Amino acid sequence: MASSLNGLTAAEVIRLLDLKPHPEGGHYRETFRDPREAEGRSVSTAIYYLLDTAETSEWHRVDAAEIWHHYAGAPLVISVSPNGHDASAHHLGTDLAAGQRPQFVVPAGWWQSATSLGAWTLVGCTVAPGFVFEAFEMAPPNWRPTPRKPGGSA
Repeated sequence: MASSLNGLTAAEVIRLLDLKPHPEGGHYRETFRDPREAEGRSVSTAIYYLLDTAETSEWHRVDAAEIWHHYAGAPLVISVSPNGHDASAHHLGTDLAAGQRPQFVVPAGWWQSATSLGAWTLVGCTVAPGFVFEAFEMAPPNWRPTPRKPGGSA
């Protein structure tokens, strides 16, 4: 039996953390929902979220800031777009010398997508104000940010 989290398979981590399929792809479990509320909504929530090599967090956006935290496994690429046109990619992981960072903030309303760069990646996502599915929007299938044409029009 493996002695560390990194020695486990994605299926073992999913089972041990009791993760369930997420609508955007991957597996998750909510681990915290702050009992304090503002305007009828929890002030923050947190989840475990796992992507394996065959899964992608499809393009989506939420109406709250989302902080991604790398916990274990391979690095992850998070792609973001503030407006559906301009996009950038960020590497979430622990190899600081390679430009990875263990934390990344996606501002409220920004489109986001993520892919594991290895067998699997386990992250945490903290959302404030708290995540609610009513404020979650999936992009249409196969949607990608569309670069602007010269002159600034899409």
